[in-house]
Amino acid sequence: MTTSTTSSYRLKKARRTMAVLGAAAIIGVFSALIADTLKVITEHYEHDFVHRLKENKYLIFLLPFIGFTTIHILRHFLFRNKPNKGIKEVIDAITRDGKTLPAYKIPSHYFNGFLTVIFGGSTGIEVSTVVATASIGALSSHKVNHLNKYRTDLVCAGLAAGVTALFNAPIAGFMFAFEVFTKRRKKTHLASLVTAILTSYVLTKYFFYEKVFTFNITEWHNEAFPYFILLGVLAGFNSVFLTKSVLFFKKFFGSLGNDYIKILSGSLIISTMLFFFPSLYGEGYSGIKNLTSVADPESLYLLLPFVIVLFLKPIATSITLGAGGDGGVFAPSLFIGAFLGLITALTLNYFFNLGLIPLNFIVIGMAAVLSGSIHAPLTSIFLVCAIADNYILFIPIVIASLISWFVAHFIFPYTVYTYKAAA
Repeated sequence: MTTSTTSSYRLKKARRTMAVLGAAAIIGVFSALIADTLKVITEHYEHDFVHRLKENKYLIFLLPFIGFTTIHILRHFLFRNKPNKGIKEVIDAITRDGKTLPAYKIPSHYFNGFLTVIFGGSTGIEVSTVVATASIGALSSHKVNHLNKYRTDLVCAGLAAGVTALFNAPIAGFMFAFEVFTKRRKKTHLASLVTAILTSYVLTKYFFYEKVFTFNITEWHNEAFPYFILLGVLAGFNSVFLTKSVLFFKKFFGSLGNDYIKILSGSLIISTMLFFFPSLYGEGYSGIKNLTSVADPESLYLLLPFVIVLFLKPIATSITLGAGGDGGVFAPSLFIGAFLGLITALTLNYFFNLGLIPLNFIVIGMAAVLSGSIHAPLTSIFLVCAIADNYILFIPIVIASLISWFVAHFIFPYTVYTYKAAA
């Protein structure tokens, strides 16, 4: 190869790389706008509806029905009558040649995720956001011919930017793309991820950032190590329960031939649960915030409502998804983990007077259950550290998350994302 040919090849490669990074930066901007606007409007209307429920609690028997019905109408008349399959759609787009994420997936997941949560569906907007932002990456690679070969890189850039914007967690966004979707180590892939993530992070930080939680974490004690391990084991079992619940109810509702029966039965069950346990409404982040003020109980009977909610949340989430709602297991895992951590700490304190710090166990439990649910411990560790806005609990979070992941994987080696493809 001559010097001029080599120089021409290098120049062409450099231009191609710059085009990919430029596309990644644009993807980061649009992903941040989608994630941040969806987060803001969902929180606004969710809080508004919850306030209205305080004025008339029987309204809850109408809201989920309105949500599921509206989603069904949109899906039938606007979004090609195709169901949203969540993260599986993104995995298929990455692993299967010729498979892509059509442009309509952006508004489909955006509006369906919004409608699901604000009308009481017991899930979150995280998965809806991830698929929508991944679709932006797919769209950019489809519209520009010379970016076709970088489709996987740009899809991952979009979903990583979406997670970054939702939680203000750039490392978690990077790890999520790496652990769940592809373990590519090519320079272009890594550079496109970093570019999209940084763009999304800066835009979110300076225009949209608001803490999801305010946790006043100050310390942890070495004596609590055995109980962090115990929490990790319990989190693994709870993660599997969530996964199997989602798979079971999706199969059950899928077997119902009539969509109207699916909507009516699903909304009625969800409404009944929410009527008696309002903390199951939507993402449940307000319920997590309320846990931080719970003190050691004088009687274990006072923990019974928390135990019931811990058991019902996976079922409520599964029915929401099975009946036609849009979402995933991110927010439910954080919710379950918080309740599990609180119950564990308070129970141990009650019987053994250990002086465990409940707040620490709430935060550690969030990471541990998420780790077991999505089989992505690194994502869970850095995501929850970002949510806590400090790394004081980093070591306990690492321990509990790794143990939860190991236990969950040992019991059931699939997630809700991988089960069908792997079976």
